[in-house]
Amino acid sequence: MRASRLVSLLLLLQTRRRMTAQELADALEVSVRTVYRDVESLGAAGVPVYADRGPAGGYRLLEGYRTRLTGMTASEAEALFLAGMPGPAAELGLGPVLAAAELKLLAALPDELADRGGRMRQRFHLDAPGWFRDPEPTPHLAALARAVWEDRMVELRYRRWKTPREVTRLLAPLAVVLKAGRWYLVARSGDQLRTYRVAEVLDLVVRDERFDRPGDFDLAAYWREWTDRYERGVYRDEARVRMTVAALEFMTYVFPPAMSRAARAAAGEPDEHGWVHTRVPIESVKQGHVELLKLGAEVEVLAPAELRDRFTATAHALAGLYPAPVDRPPA
Repeated sequence: MRASRLVSLLLLLQTRRRMTAQELADALEVSVRTVYRDVESLGAAGVPVYADRGPAGGYRLLEGYRTRLTGMTASEAEALFLAGMPGPAAELGLGPVLAAAELKLLAALPDELADRGGRMRQRFHLDAPGWFRDPEPTPHLAALARAVWEDRMVELRYRRWKTPREVTRLLAPLAVVLKAGRWYLVARSGDQLRTYRVAEVLDLVVRDERFDRPGDFDLAAYWREWTDRYERGVYRDEARVRMTVAALEFMTYVFPPAMSRAARAAAGEPDEHGWVHTRVPIESVKQGHVELLKLGAEVEVLAPAELRDRFTATAHALAGLYPAPVDRPPA
């Protein structure tokens, strides 16, 4: 256990250049006193680690010192190959780079670890896009990714859902995110952080001008907060309905998760005919009409009146296309 921790401490200093005792303790999940002892042990073993004094100080390795010791375990090798995403990497323009890196990794690993990594790749596969969705064309994704990596300003023409539909924005691109097969750009516009769908970028110019990344930007935290806010804000209305228990269960497979979860949570007890009253969040009357039609005659819209009127019109139109069947005498 301690040997593994010493290797981790050494690799942290090698990759991050300088770290305080508290930062090392937090990363290794140990006490500061333990870090002091581990640093002394590394020094006694001949590792050139020393401390910079002062407010900006910390532990660091002698300039130019590097170790080839990785201490990679079998589980770590398996996880590394499982994390490979050739599809998204190719979209980012990194397909050949990823392939070359994997080849070098295989050549550097002991035979046993290389074999375990290969077996992992043949047993688990990540397919990010949802069902029944073609990949979105994202011709500007690779250029955006380079701008993100190089901290360069971008000017883009963007198509949005509200008027005016096309706008031009000067942005500081901070990150790209793959969510359910869709690529998104997280960027700073003035003093605000905003999210843009990469498929809606119509034109892009990467400028020579660079920007300073905000030091307190936490991509994972921002994305969690943004997705929560988006899901809460997209459903601005609700429909009151009665439906069969079977339809309530079927919603899980054909409705967006937020709609089906809310409908199940709000459902009352079924009556003697197996129908329940519930509320379903909807984006709009049009969107609610499209989604609830999936349940056919096993749902009745009670409110809002505009949505019920749409269903009435649809039912009459369908009745005109499909008249009632004629009773035929048995053969």
